[in-house]
Amino acid sequence: MSRPSVIDRLVVLLKRLGGAALVGMMILTCIDVVTRYFGYPIFGMVEIVSFLATILLACAMPLTHVEKGHVGVDLLVRRLPTRSQTVIDAITSLLGAVLFGIVSWQMFLYGGTIKRSGEVSMSLEFPTYVFVYVVAVAFAALSLVILVEFLENTRKAVRS
Repeated sequence: MSRPSVIDRLVVLLKRLGGAALVGMMILTCIDVVTRYFGYPIFGMVEIVSFLATILLACAMPLTHVEKGHVGVDLLVRRLPTRSQTVIDAITSLLGAVLFGIVSWQMFLYGGTIKRSGEVSMSLEFPTYVFVYVVAVAFAALSLVILVEFLENTRKAVRS
């Protein structure tokens, strides 16, 4: 069983958004260094880089999970029989999917709250709810990726 193509497309879209944020950080930092040398720094640069870093980190999480790029310590689990390993993997996948599903849901609620309150960033006065929604979407995608992994692990556990 593989991930539905909709989830794959969402992961790729988030990967591209995160990559664009990284390139934007790099370009803006270089421009700021040069313009700062001539006495004309970019106004709100710290905020801009912070927003882009938030986008980058959130958008990288689903792809990192798909590519098994997270650090895992499973010295004990890998000594167990294969079926036990699969059951443990299924349980941890379910818990991860639920956790990130709840975090995503709460981020959507929080984004709505700060949108209604009119909260903006300190220097640029940019609406911060936009970035909260980006993080919420990225965590929802991560939750879906982990949920599919749970279903795969459950199917393996039942078969073995």
